Amino acid sequence: MVAGALDGRVGNRLLASLSPEDFGLLAPHLEPVSFAVGDFITRAGDSIDSVCFLEQGIAGVLDALDDDRRYAVGLVGAEGFIGWPLVMGDDRSPYDVTMRAERGEALRIPAKALMAAVDQSPTLRMTLLRFAHVFMLQMGRTVVSSLAHSIERRMARWILLYHDRVQADEICMTHEEFRLMLGVRRSSVTDALHRLEEDRAIRAIRARVLVNDRTKLMALAGDTYGQPEEEYARLLGIDPKR
Repeated sequence: MVAGALDGRVGNRLLASLSPEDFGLLAPHLEPVSFAVGDFITRAGDSIDSVCFLEQGIAGVLDALDDDRRYAVGLVGAEGFIGWPLVMGDDRSPYDVTMRAERGEALRIPAKALMAAVDQSPTLRMTLLRFAHVFMLQMGRTVVSSLAHSIERRMARWILLYHDRVQADEICMTHEEFRLMLGVRRSSVTDALHRLEEDRAIRAIRARVLVNDRTKLMALAGDTYGQPEEEYARLLGIDPKR
């Protein structure tokens, strides 16, 4: 059992929201693990042998094309878990999932132990499925935003998604990070960063972005940001932000 997990110190907000009974089904099987930036949590096509509830850090969910180009389709932080396809009936990962921006800390549970707990508790199953539903909403908004919105609006959205999940206002976001999210050339990333700086929403530092004014970022992002976060709070009764 994870030391301190039952006394309110668990860092994953989804786990912390569970009833004592539901958490008790998982706690004996949880073990702490760490990930460096760039580490793979899972690879597309791999069996889902374990599930990770992040306590710190950002997991980037990446889809790959045949030429091995990867693009971000969503992010998961301490509001959720990696391995959600398991509770939806799929034992293989459809995506690459890697640590982004900062070191990750998580609580890992074997897939068999998680599914045994889910089979015992309808309320635990519902909570995990609700998170999976919200993550699908986030991915859907990523698709729509990519089709309908400017680079600046899409960039503002991704910065907000990162800001929700990191420990400070200064975020490690390189041009390669933005390429994964936006799928555009380096020069387009630079131009969009300058426009966000002109609005004084952010300050771009070498390989980093400093969030100066979150309210301005939200205004710039418009309807690309907010709906999945509102649904998370409504369905799970938890603040989805750090």
